[in-house]
Amino acid sequence: MKRHEFLRELHKVSANRNYLEIGVNDGRSLTLSRVPSIAIDPAFKVVSELKCDVHLVKATSDDFFARDNPLQHLKGGRHPLRNLRRGRSPIGYWRRTTLDLSFIDGMHLFEFALRDFMNVEKYSDWSSVIVLDDMLPRSVDEAARDRHTNAWTGDVFKITEVLARYRPDLVTVQVDTAPTGQLVVFGADPKNTVLHDKYDEIMAEYKVPDPQKVPEAILERAGAVRPEALLEAGFWRPLAQARNRGLPRSVGWEPLRKALEQVGVSR
Repeated sequence: MKRHEFLRELHKVSANRNYLEIGVNDGRSLTLSRVPSIAIDPAFKVVSELKCDVHLVKATSDDFFARDNPLQHLKGGRHPLRNLRRGRSPIGYWRRTTLDLSFIDGMHLFEFALRDFMNVEKYSDWSSVIVLDDMLPRSVDEAARDRHTNAWTGDVFKITEVLARYRPDLVTVQVDTAPTGQLVVFGADPKNTVLHDKYDEIMAEYKVPDPQKVPEAILERAGAVRPEALLEAGFWRPLAQARNRGLPRSVGWEPLRKALEQVGVSR
């Protein structure tokens, strides 16, 4: 299954109410959305017809997330809630917009992809689905930081190891899509600051010059699941129902984690 086929089906099974995309390029992946969307790219060149209510942002993702209320375009955007207690000011009471489905396919360098994930997680919840593209390079050359091949993933594959090491609370699923695989992340926690706190430490270890040391498990896709297996899993409907009902993490997360184990996910 190719990456856009997988993403198309993911829009269906996740029943997402909104969508955020980092890395628009010509808009092929954005054409799959039918819900209020935000798409970010400093140099997009959309050539396809879009069929969603979309806010196209010509900016880097770092600059976009530095804005005040960056997700205001999405339905239910941030706004003051009425405080009915007499004498209390409504200032400071806000309804938080939560991203249901996010697709990260921006700059193919590890540090950019990590910051993209960190920024997206701030606006996500345990029931959100975060997808990172180009996570299974087919060769060391394809995984180089300095691009010298036609097909190029860069060194974003390191995200998998970093999340396993620093964020064992998350569930990460490597998906064997063509051509260069994807990583689907469940269980986002916007209150978790570990990646932010350890960012300099992570950069010092993982941001290294070429050639990159790509693990054999990555090159051989040893831990990747079939995309069909993930899409056909039985947890999607309960996940959407829990999200729409606003169930807290303490209620909904463990059942989802157990359901993910049935599709070959160990964490």
